[in-house]
Amino acid sequence: MTGPTQAFLDHLKAAATSAHEAENSLRKRMAEEIARLERQRAFAYRRLNLMNEVAKAVASAENEEAAVARGLAVLRSELGWTTETETRKATLERFERVARATFAGLSPNEGAETAPDLADELSGFETWYEATYGKPFWVLFDQEIQEIPLVEPS
Repeated sequence: MTGPTQAFLDHLKAAATSAHEAENSLRKRMAEEIARLERQRAFAYRRLNLMNEVAKAVASAENEEAAVARGLAVLRSELGWTTETETRKATLERFERVARATFAGLSPNEGAETAPDLADELSGFETWYEATYGKPFWVLFDQEIQEIPLVEPS
């Protein structure tokens, strides 16, 4: 085929190809945005759940030292840390500020200096962790489900 009809069909084909490419591009961007929002949501709930547990643990502590110990115990437990490495030690040492701020916010003392801002301490901890280790702290909570082979009884 030649002539105006073929030119018209070529134009329609180009329009269809362009629409297809635009749709695929949008689908890719949307998938990336959904993945970003899913991660943001997961981190927000991890943050909430951890800090709820830390707050519960330090609430009844008789002093700051006990509160810090309880807060760090919660972090170890939540992450399944039963051994100590240099990375874990550094992480726990830096998280002490968060535990202290949690305790201070739960038991303000009259006449004492202003309690540290818990949101700032947690944000500072997250920033430190990512700058130090190159990944967000909250990825430590990613749980890979290991497949266990099914063994039929003999």
